[in-house]
Amino acid sequence: MSLRDVRRTAGQLVIAGFDGVDLPAETRAVAREFDLGGVIYFARNVESPEQVAELSRQSAALAREVPLWISVDQEGGRVARLKRPFTEWPPMATLGRSGDEALTARFARALARELRAVGVNLDYAPVLDVHTNPTNPVIGDRALAENAADVARFGRVIIEALQGEGIAACGKHFPGHGDTSTDSHHELPVLDHGPDRFQAVELVPFKAAVAADVACIMTAHVLVPSYDEERPATLSRRLVHEMLKQELGYGGLVISDDLAMKAVSARWDAGNAMVAALAAGCDAVLLCDPKPDEQVAAIEAVIHAVENGDLPMSRIEDALARQARVKERFLDPRRASPAPRLSDVLGSAEHAAIAEEMAAFR
Repeated sequence: MSLRDVRRTAGQLVIAGFDGVDLPAETRAVAREFDLGGVIYFARNVESPEQVAELSRQSAALAREVPLWISVDQEGGRVARLKRPFTEWPPMATLGRSGDEALTARFARALARELRAVGVNLDYAPVLDVHTNPTNPVIGDRALAENAADVARFGRVIIEALQGEGIAACGKHFPGHGDTSTDSHHELPVLDHGPDRFQAVELVPFKAAVAADVACIMTAHVLVPSYDEERPATLSRRLVHEMLKQELGYGGLVISDDLAMKAVSARWDAGNAMVAALAAGCDAVLLCDPKPDEQVAAIEAVIHAVENGDLPMSRIEDALARQARVKERFLDPRRASPAPRLSDVLGSAEHAAIAEEMAAFR
């Protein structure tokens, strides 16, 4: 790969947020200049199912040679960007409480069908954090359970069901956000556990996800002093490259959590954070703020880091190769099944019945 190739493809390392219910001209311009790895939808981008489907068509049309991730946080409960007439799912904790793997699989397949109907191909789910701290302000009922074995068991069912329906799953937040007492959206949480505890609790669901061939794993902006005293997991080579990729043997796509979250952005600007995340072993970063100037600055920081030798060319080549492999698996149009009709799936009686069954375990 040449420096010219890096400039032409560096945007593939970014999954970008934007404003509005149509794709903005500024986002189109970023894609023309640098390419883009994908887009992420928030409530600000959602008006109706038909509009979301059209937005997905607009986003897909940005692709040059490599298709885009069209992604969303659709977990259920508090974290759901797609509201009625989409099915409104109870939080995932209800699945762990149910103890019912068959119900869990039915939920995930139904969720996948609704996402596929509007052109979404990547869901940032399931949450694989073990909810061991009842005062945790950010995870709570987003977690599947309070013990690692149950999170691993139900997380694996969700991954296999989502991916069986053609939606790439993303396990989060590595190496674990369940025992924190602060929210990484606002400050840097510290997980002061030793390696033995991580092996016995936090890492158990991620090992199961790796075994299930999960498409993506998202990193957490948490500090784990027993592994890295200075950098949060997203920016830590010890945690991302050495632990996740080498020790756990993960061969899929590693995506950072949003680099605009205060746990990172309070100390690093978007450019320095993106360079550090890639150097640590992340293969793509989330830049969710609808600030195209900052997105361009971050991409250019990566190009400059490669030019001056601070970021090895081999790291960019590896990240792009992982992107290509995982995208070929899920986004190859030759293997894609047709999207279901909106009227057939969104808020259907079958899906409503699944949601009601889950809600009994609130």
